[in-house]
Amino acid sequence: MLKSILVTGGSGQLASALAAQGDVKRAGRPGFDFERPDTIDAAFRAAAPSIVVNAAAWTAVDAAETHEAEAERANNTGPAHLAALCHERGIPFIHISTDYVFSGDKGSPYVETDPVDPRSVYGRTKAEGEQAVLDAHPDSIILRTAWVYSPYNRNFVRTMVNAAAQRPVLRVVSDQSGNPTSADQLADVIFRIIARIEENGWKAEYAGIFHAVGEGATSWYELARTAITAAARRGNPLPEIEPITTADWPTPARRPPDARLDCTRLKQVFGCAPGPWAPEVDRVVGEIMKQEQK
Repeated sequence: MLKSILVTGGSGQLASALAAQGDVKRAGRPGFDFERPDTIDAAFRAAAPSIVVNAAAWTAVDAAETHEAEAERANNTGPAHLAALCHERGIPFIHISTDYVFSGDKGSPYVETDPVDPRSVYGRTKAEGEQAVLDAHPDSIILRTAWVYSPYNRNFVRTMVNAAAQRPVLRVVSDQSGNPTSADQLADVIFRIIARIEENGWKAEYAGIFHAVGEGATSWYELARTAITAAARRGNPLPEIEPITTADWPTPARRPPDARLDCTRLKQVFGCAPGPWAPEVDRVVGEIMKQEQK
């Protein structure tokens, strides 16, 4: 591995997964905060990194609709500032982005060259952040991911496992499609990318946007059913799961109805990609259940 890997995002899902798998320096609030640009410079100088992974972002999708300025700083101007620091030092920058940069209306999996068309403040600030990062540091690597879950912190899979233990009936949206992605699998991909850079040196083909999501697509309903069934095999109650439509569960921010991503470019360039989503959900649920039983 490269000598010094700086990971932003503090104790977030991906930062935690990266820290669990490798030797990294983590930076998060209050010492590193996109709301305070001086902390970006200070954390960067203190870490003296040879590569930076930016896993920090405003991810509260609905809250972004009424906190646009904060989302802009966290998803656009802040990452661009960090990318510029990496450019000045001549080191790689890996930036995490999202499927929300797309409308979800294509009807088939998105590839990296498809035009972005975000329909929410969160999606717009992330899309603008991608371009700002590449403008600041053309040799950046941008990984778009989706539906991230893990044994760490709050996420959909953990929420479903906990809800199943408390409620006899759960209502889950069934008309949105995407690729569930384990933070642990994504962290493994990032370390493989870093290893490839270390082995081969920097190559022009490494720069740009890549999709990195779990293999296979599903709905929120099927993801919930898979997680709840896995928890039931380990002693959790098995509630009834009622499929509902997006219209039945209105939210301030519009979700992409079909945001499936194609990972072909990632496989071609770096020879890796997150694995199948369903077996990984089962493994992560096992980890969550162990934590809950402690």
